[in-house]
Amino acid sequence: MEKATDRTISDLPLKPVYGPADVAGIDVARDIAEPGEFPYTRGIHPHMYRDRLWTMRQFAGFGNARQTNERYHFLLAQGQMGLSVAFDMPTLMGYDSDAPLALGEVGKCGVAIDSVRDMETLFAGIDMGAITTSMTINGPAAIVLAQYIVAAENSGVPRAQLGGTLQADILKEYIAQKEWIFPPRPHVRIIVDMMKFCTAEMPKWNTISISGYHIREAGSTAVQELAFTLADGFAYVEAAIAAGMDVDAFAPRLSFFFNAHIDFFEEICKFRAARRIYARRMRDVYGAKDPRSWTLRFHTQTAGCSATAQQPENNIVRVAYEALSAVLGGTQSLHTNSMDEVLALPTEKSVEIALRTQQVLAYETNVVNVADPLGGSYYVESLTSEMERQALEYFRQIEEFGGVIEALEAGFFQREIADASYRYQRSLETKERLVVGVNAFEREESQDDLHLLKIGREIELGQAREVQAVRATRDGGAVEAALAELKRTCRSEENVMPALIEACRVLATEGEIVDAMAEVFGRYIERASY
Repeated sequence: MEKATDRTISDLPLKPVYGPADVAGIDVARDIAEPGEFPYTRGIHPHMYRDRLWTMRQFAGFGNARQTNERYHFLLAQGQMGLSVAFDMPTLMGYDSDAPLALGEVGKCGVAIDSVRDMETLFAGIDMGAITTSMTINGPAAIVLAQYIVAAENSGVPRAQLGGTLQADILKEYIAQKEWIFPPRPHVRIIVDMMKFCTAEMPKWNTISISGYHIREAGSTAVQELAFTLADGFAYVEAAIAAGMDVDAFAPRLSFFFNAHIDFFEEICKFRAARRIYARRMRDVYGAKDPRSWTLRFHTQTAGCSATAQQPENNIVRVAYEALSAVLGGTQSLHTNSMDEVLALPTEKSVEIALRTQQVLAYETNVVNVADPLGGSYYVESLTSEMERQALEYFRQIEEFGGVIEALEAGFFQREIADASYRYQRSLETKERLVVGVNAFEREESQDDLHLLKIGREIELGQAREVQAVRATRDGGAVEAALAELKRTCRSEENVMPALIEACRVLATEGEIVDAMAEVFGRYIERASY
């Protein structure tokens, strides 16, 4: 009878020991090479962290823009290297804070941003030309990018100087996270427009961060995260090429976002396999000639779905191991979750502990001294190749549907993730797999002594008053004209970004802009997968 120790969390079979026979089919020069050399299995830079540490980028956002701005200044003072914006649910879904559907959610899971005025407050006192900013938002991503551009230009920073990353990965929303607005095809058109715009006008900006993180949080296996994320990325590459873009003009600014789960070696191998698959496909299938187009750059966040409400202090330990797997796997930037995030938005103290975890890893453990120190391990190389093989099998299945959009419309991704999530949950319920404090080593406890961050009703009411004040004091005629021009642009084949920027400049709110675009594109309704 098999035990949990016989398989990874993702259900890949494991042997008690690995040896030369397990890597017999691997050609070292072809499949592994040196760090900084094609196919980049061992990392995209020859010396990796000896030359430059990963960016410590803690995800943060709560309440209103003023509160989050204070948290940003705190994090920067503690040694954080870049900013990462968490938006609240109404903003993620394209609703203003005073909309009926926003009731009870304003500022709860991130910061509320309704107009350029909020974006200006969010970055008050921060040089937007000197800091890099990551923004985790997908459905209204183009609108938020336009707000960010206008806020920067209003502070004297030209768009060409802005550095950072916009997630904008709408395909994984249909697959996993479910925060969409428009149907898939017009949404992909908007993303391609952003890619064109940023390639021409924002050379430091990563237009899209293809996200496996939320696919994993939805219950996928590591192999599914690997395969579905790369498949999404390749779908964007194909859409951009079909729109007439040169692959080498945009591919160097693509980035990825992965989950670091608790199965230590499986995660390391996932990252190594991702680089190898990406490099080969970008060069051999899409014809990229610039080596920068072959290198997969990615941000990593430790797994929220591995954190437990029971004995939450244990999450500090989990996060440390997950962060180590990301570093040994060669990440370019990293967010470490706070111990209390499973219960509420993190407190300042728990955020500091999470950041200090990265700093101890970077400055005290010496793991940064050698690039890919696990390279050559029989186990690691064998598992890397097996994950690659299984990911390629998923690519074959997706191609049978006709591509990513056709596969998601058929419910393929959703069914695969649901089945994997069910299998994992059953393994916990039967105690085939143990989670400390949940189904093993439990104890009665009270969370009364935990200090949790709470967002009160007054924040929502205040944010609603502010967006109403913006509407009352702006030039209404200019807003109407800008929204009319936006709708005309959406109906045409013109790039939507200039019209979005102008709408934001005259203080059209996010909800108004979304409503205008939805008049043209419609709103997406998901079909049942089972």
